[in-house]
Amino acid sequence: MYASGKYSSRGPALIPRMKTKHRIYYITLFSVVLLGLIATGMFQFWPHSIESTADWTLDKRSVHDAPLVRLPVSSPIPERGDLSCRMHTCFDVYRCGYNPKNRIKVYIYPLQRFVDELGVPISSTGLSREYNDLLSAISDSDFYTDDVTRACLFIPSIDVLNQNSLRIRETAQALAMLPRWDKGMNHLLFNMLPGGPPDYNTALDVPRDRALLAGGGFSTWTYRQGYDVSIPVYSPLSADVELPERQPGPRRYFILSSQTAIHREYRAELERLKEENGEALLLLDKCSNLSQGAASARKRCYKGQVYDYPQILQESSFCVVLRGARLGQAALSDVLQAGCVPVILADSYILPFAEVLDWKRASVVIPEEKLSEMYTILKSIPHRQVEEMQRQAHWFWEAYFSSMKAIGLTTLQIINDRIYPYAARTYEQWNNPPVVKWTSVNSPLFLPLIPPRAPGFTAVVLTYDRVESLFRVITEISKVPSLAKLLVVWNNQNKSPPEESLWPKIGVPLKVVRTKENKLSNRFFPYDEIETEAVLAIDDDIIMLTSDELQFGYEYFNYLYTYKMPGDIKNWVDAHMNCEDIAMNFLVANITGKAPIKVTPRKKFKCPECTAIDGLSLDQTHMVERSECINKFASVFGTMPLKVVEHRADPVLYKDDFPEKLKSFPNIGSL
Repeated sequence: MYASGKYSSRGPALIPRMKTKHRIYYITLFSVVLLGLIATGMFQFWPHSIESTADWTLDKRSVHDAPLVRLPVSSPIPERGDLSCRMHTCFDVYRCGYNPKNRIKVYIYPLQRFVDELGVPISSTGLSREYNDLLSAISDSDFYTDDVTRACLFIPSIDVLNQNSLRIRETAQALAMLPRWDKGMNHLLFNMLPGGPPDYNTALDVPRDRALLAGGGFSTWTYRQGYDVSIPVYSPLSADVELPERQPGPRRYFILSSQTAIHREYRAELERLKEENGEALLLLDKCSNLSQGAASARKRCYKGQVYDYPQILQESSFCVVLRGARLGQAALSDVLQAGCVPVILADSYILPFAEVLDWKRASVVIPEEKLSEMYTILKSIPHRQVEEMQRQAHWFWEAYFSSMKAIGLTTLQIINDRIYPYAARTYEQWNNPPVVKWTSVNSPLFLPLIPPRAPGFTAVVLTYDRVESLFRVITEISKVPSLAKLLVVWNNQNKSPPEESLWPKIGVPLKVVRTKENKLSNRFFPYDEIETEAVLAIDDDIIMLTSDELQFGYEYFNYLYTYKMPGDIKNWVDAHMNCEDIAMNFLVANITGKAPIKVTPRKKFKCPECTAIDGLSLDQTHMVERSECINKFASVFGTMPLKVVEHRADPVLYKDDFPEKLKSFPNIGSL
């Protein structure tokens, strides 16, 4: 018996077969949809320019697989490097554009292998592990973009960290061949070991046009302030050695020296200090009885006794960091990691990230010529301050030195703060560990303010009614080249200022501000008319100063005086009409911990117009009150912040017998 249903070679006819015309329709529809998806995907992911064909990462492209680029002998060479470069002259900020996140975008060039016409590479080491880590960290950060058209800053994938491994001419030619080089504009190079024997230049010798340099050994002669970035010399031990946590406090040794390549004169001086101070100072050197290699690099010796390095650094309160052939030393990173306070003896060295880090809180800097006085200098530092410095030193390492990632991203953040200053990180954000709460008054240099709207300084002249003397002061101040504006604070509510036609004719804007009350503190009010960062506060009877002396030194802290002065000091000054200058000096000394700088020689006070009637300082009670106010201010501050000053700043060639036209400040008063 057979089933009654149809059956064919294709199988049971359980589903009615599709009519031919319907089948063609659905096949056509499916093909159109499929082609649309393919086209959409190709448009979405197809590279829009040659330069953005791939993200920068070694995982996707190894150095060996990178395309080979031959450098003709005749390839152009960039200029040596413009020492006059600043952000406003050699950097195109308009390329950065408006950014709602206030963050620069950084493009990393794809990897290429540059060789000369004979096939010899431009570098003996290729891409180092450190530079690979640096570029990988940047490519993983919020700064990175793979769209070259959006980039504000360009970083070559050419490794110039160590100049010793480079062929200088060929490396410069490779830089010039980069498609967006444009004389180095908006390009950033990282270098930690600059120069070479015998002179060891303190900046990279590779000609680089206008490129910014993040350098690890800058001196004051090669560092372009506000343009270059001084970075640390990375220590490989940071990644290879993990030190146990050590709380701040007294250590076994007071001073420790662990560097092995110290100049013989410095070592002789350290040995003399060792003889004088015994076990308080540990002077280590390389171990002569160990075979050379990685293991010996982590050992130090003293008279046959072997110590583990860098672990031994944790056993000392202070650790010496002396200059070697290069100013920048990896030992600084090791010392910070150990929580040992670095004692830095490297004249003219620009400390890492000095633009934003307050090194006074984490180190002691001593001139090389005072190495013999090092022990005495360090002994004068209070124990509590040493502990704070130990804590700050370790935090500096943790935040800014501990990895190539930390170094790279810190560098980009500093550049970012320059381009978007209104959104820049504050002094506290750069320098205060997250767990530390600081309650002291902060320096106005680091208040969250936008940059000054005008260069130079504003002169603020406090006056009451000594018009003739006031006009003489205005005339003299107007001769100062850096004067941007002159602001007269008219402190007399019962008398109007002179008519406009009677005022001296000067080359800068002159504005008169009439106050509501006769208070001495009016001289330190942060008036809206002040558009400069620096301010000169002066009375209307200071007629003995010359324009050269004013040009040579000025700066006051108006904001803090008005809004942050502790206790009732400001009210006391206003009530007694006395001691506002002492209050300002208390404030500045308390903030900076420094004595005032005496600028130019001492002069006798001269005021032909002053009489016992209108001169505050001629009142017999005036000097008595000034003694009283010192005691009062000291009680409010809880200490005596004023310091004795023995230093006087004089211009170069001040006392030398040179023609006046060769001196920058010829009109400085005599002794």
